[in-house]
Amino acid sequence: MGAGMVEVELGPGMGAAESVPPAKRRRVVALKTAASAAGRRPRRARRPSAIQRLFQACRAVFRGPGTVPAPAEVALLRAMLDRMRPEDVGLSSEMAFFRNRDAAAEGTPTITHTTIYKSEKFSMVLFFLPTNAVIPLHNHPGMTVFNKLLIGSMHATSYDWADPDDDPANESGASSADGQLRLAQLVVDDVFTAPCDTSVLFPTAGGNMHRFRAVAPSAFLDILGPPYSIEEDRDCTYYTDIPYSQHRMTGGELGGDEQEGRRLAWLKEVEMPRDLKMCSVRYGGPPISGR
Repeated sequence: MGAGMVEVELGPGMGAAESVPPAKRRRVVALKTAASAAGRRPRRARRPSAIQRLFQACRAVFRGPGTVPAPAEVALLRAMLDRMRPEDVGLSSEMAFFRNRDAAAEGTPTITHTTIYKSEKFSMVLFFLPTNAVIPLHNHPGMTVFNKLLIGSMHATSYDWADPDDDPANESGASSADGQLRLAQLVVDDVFTAPCDTSVLFPTAGGNMHRFRAVAPSAFLDILGPPYSIEEDRDCTYYTDIPYSQHRMTGGELGGDEQEGRRLAWLKEVEMPRDLKMCSVRYGGPPISGR
């Protein structure tokens, strides 16, 4: 008998696969595949990297010029940074840069920096300092800055103005007799070695003006909100510090009660040091998304 006669003589329910039209057969296969997939556990989404989570938190916290994060937001970012490791930004203490602990034989050591992200609201920047490299005393006008030392050891010195509301042009304020110096209070003068806690400075507190000197090859992460901007009057100003005892103050000296518990110094605005050497390199650590 021919093949056609076999199909005719098959009883009901038999040989169904052979008699189903191709289009319907495709629909059946698709339904079976969907049913099988529904029975499997969904694949767990990959957790964002540490730097990605930090970036997302910064986007929520920093709202732009003229704003300061709330205490709870500061605590959030500080806690995230406290947990940051060198590997989270693609670094390792075994890299050649950090293993070379010898100071430069001559000249001023070059400081390297790389920008992870920058917008009008905040920036994330890594700095690399060889032994004895110095970031001169400078300010952060209107900024909140988080600083996390990732590798190495640095000596930090920081100041706040003794009277944050004082106008330097006011001759009766906390300024020297010649009007070229302004009185500041020492906030930090210490050596920090990684791993250590995150430091935070604010527009008028926490050591807004600071200087770093690398005791050993070091790397740190800075988060600035908002970042420097000449157009928005947030340019970087450099200073030199002078012992309080070397100059007298306009309107008389501070009394003993005013000096008690305070370490004072005079700050004088200066041009950016000519021997300051800085260069920029491309960021090569884990990427961030959602820019």
